[in-house]
Parts: sequence; structure tokens; C-alpha cells
Amino acid sequence: APRPGLQEDGREEAGGQRSMARRALGLLRSAPSPLRSCRPARRRFVSLIMGPPGGGKGTISKWLVRDYEFSHLSSGDILRREIERGSAIGREAEALVSAGSLVPDEVMVQLVSKHLVETKGRILLDGFPRTAVQAERLEATVRVDAVISLEVPLEVVAGRLSNRWVHAPSGRTYAYDFNPPTVHGKDDLTGEPLVQREDDKIETVWKRLRDYDARTKPLADFYAAAGLLASFSGTESKVIYVAVRTWLDQHLPPRDGSAGDEATSAA
Repeated sequence: APRPGLQEDGREEAGGQRSMARRALGLLRSAPSPLRSCRPARRRFVSLIMGPPGGGKGTISKWLVRDYEFSHLSSGDILRREIERGSAIGREAEALVSAGSLVPDEVMVQLVSKHLVETKGRILLDGFPRTAVQAERLEATVRVDAVISLEVPLEVVAGRLSNRWVHAPSGRTYAYDFNPPTVHGKDDLTGEPLVQREDDKIETVWKRLRDYDARTKPLADFYAAAGLLASFSGTESKVIYVAVRTWLDQHLPPRDGSAGDEATSAA
């Protein structure tokens, strides 16, 4: 049976991609694991932030890092870090990505867990887990303490994303709702025409948002059932962030770890 997350676009190609995935997982399992070797320590506060594309997740994450000294760990950053290190698993992951394959859940869970153990203090996970299945697998190795869910109406997000226009040669980006060009449809510096990326066209935006909604509802239900989900609704990031800060001030344990228990690590 194919491993989760791998695409099956051709018999020979898919077989080669599955082989790479198996090698990657084998390399990771055979390497010394910090999850097996680390001694119990004061528990870290591990939180996950989730929200639709264009819903202000990036902005609010930056504010959390600034105000609460969270370490921001995104799945993309973790993959890039392993690739830059030139580790065996990093090379295999790079091969999978280059081949157009998704990195299998088992590999991502091990990589995220490894980096969580290496990171001290308050941690903000971003981009993983994305599904309830991934969350269950991650929970077997690392405990998530809180989930910050940004609930922004999809109509608002669709309007934001579809309002973006770019000057293709320079990459300068304009948004007609908050930083429009001086002349409609023209770049401020060159006067050349602006274009809209395919990903920002309204039909594509709505497809992305519907896919996000369908994928993340079971994830939100999983964490809600565990009593870890904190939802924050609104249309403006600054207003939502006030509510997030109020909640964190009430629930974030002290830095000295006196309110926490021992770290859990799985073999």
C-alpha cells in the first residue's frame, strides 16, 4: 500500500518516490534520536497556530514571537533546515520535494518532534500538523498544550487575497483595500501594467479556502475534543490579537516552569 502523503502520478515514478520515502524514513529511524536519548526536563509550552491563508496568521505569529518570545517553528522552515544541514534525511527529503512528492507523515512527525526537543522555552508550531491523522501521530511523541485557531470569515479572506496585484518585473505588490497604486492598474515607479497571479484570482482563491476548510475542520474537532482549542473570531488582525493576548496572559505558564510538569518523550 502506498505511504500516506505520496502522490501516485505514474507507476514507475510513483514506485521510485515511494522508495525514496522508505529510505528517508529508514535513515531517520536509524539515526540517534533525541526523543529516545534526552533526559526528562521541564515541559516546554508547545502551541499550534492555525488559520486560513490570508487570515493574518503570519502577522499574529510575528507579534507572538515579539511579545511572548515564542520560538516560531514552521514545517517549511524545519524541512529547509534539515536540507541546509546536509543530513542524510535532509538529502532524502530534498529528493522527495524535487520529485514533486509530499514528505510522508511519519517522516514529518519525526522531524518536527526532533526540532521540538532541540528548541527550548515557548514554541509556536505553524503548518504542522495539518490533518487530524498527523495530529494523532504527533501526539504520540510530543504533547501540544494549546491550539490558537483564527476564525476569519472566508468571504473576508477571499476579498483580501483576490485584491492583490503585482508588478511582475519587480515583484512589487499592491492591494486595493489598503495599499492601492496611485494610478489604477499601474505600477507607481514605472507606470507599467499590474497583473494578477493565477493563485490570486477569485476562483482559485475560493478553491484554496474550501480545501483548507475541509482539511482543517477534523483537525479543529480533534483538538476541541482534547480541550486544547481556543478560537478567536474577527476580521482585523489587531482586534483578534487583543483577544489572543488576553487568553495567553491567563493560560501561559510562568517561564520558570513551576506550573508545568515533566516533558514527555516517546521511544
